[in-house]
Amino acid sequence: MRLISWNVNGLRACLAKGFEDFFQSMAADIFCVQETKMQQSQSELTLDGYYQYWNDAVKKGYSGTAIFTRIKPLTVTYGMNMEEHDQEGRIITLEFEQFYLVNVYTPNSQRGLMRLEYRSKWENDFRDYLTKLDAIKPIILCGDLNVAHQEIDIKNPKSNRNNAGFTDEERGKMTTLLEAGFTDSFRLLYPDKTDAYTWWSYMMNARARNIGWRIDYFIISNRLTDFVTDAVIHADIMGSDHCPVGLEIF
Repeated sequence: MRLISWNVNGLRACLAKGFEDFFQSMAADIFCVQETKMQQSQSELTLDGYYQYWNDAVKKGYSGTAIFTRIKPLTVTYGMNMEEHDQEGRIITLEFEQFYLVNVYTPNSQRGLMRLEYRSKWENDFRDYLTKLDAIKPIILCGDLNVAHQEIDIKNPKSNRNNAGFTDEERGKMTTLLEAGFTDSFRLLYPDKTDAYTWWSYMMNARARNIGWRIDYFIISNRLTDFVTDAVIHADIMGSDHCPVGLEIF
């Protein structure tokens, strides 16, 4: 099974930059996107053979997630059933026979860490949500988690220490999540791979210089690790300030 995840940073803009070409070339079984920045009613996206599930933010032009899947899910859930967290279209959960798929766009702590306190509350509640699902059947979690977990996951760790996405608090929350029974699929296969990033600033020619962060993930329940055959970063694919990431699992 092939899964793809991509923060498109505005799906309408990404459609004008080759989204559909990449989508068709991947022929993924499940394709997840984050930061759609649109309402489903604004979409004219026709993807033959795929069911579409959208979770739009209440605020128009902001956040949002979507999943396009060849396999019809048993159930679909939007958010984590907590009103304080479910206004921004950040989570879609599909239940399949053998696993849950959770597509997430984690809140950014923002400049000056203005939203770090909320982010910490979100992390705790989201981890509780995941562990309850994991008690039923294994999980594949994908999306923009807005954190570079280890120093290997960011080009300049020292100068970015305690910037949004690389605070001790955010990195600690990721560690706590993994310790709750989950595995970073990319590091499972490539524990020492350097210069492997999924997001680059639009400033200072960062992408061409590969001054980036790895903040987009496929996180899996530990009991799925033996079934992973590859974890891919499609760094050559443009269209967003993020690149797509992929998981091959059987």
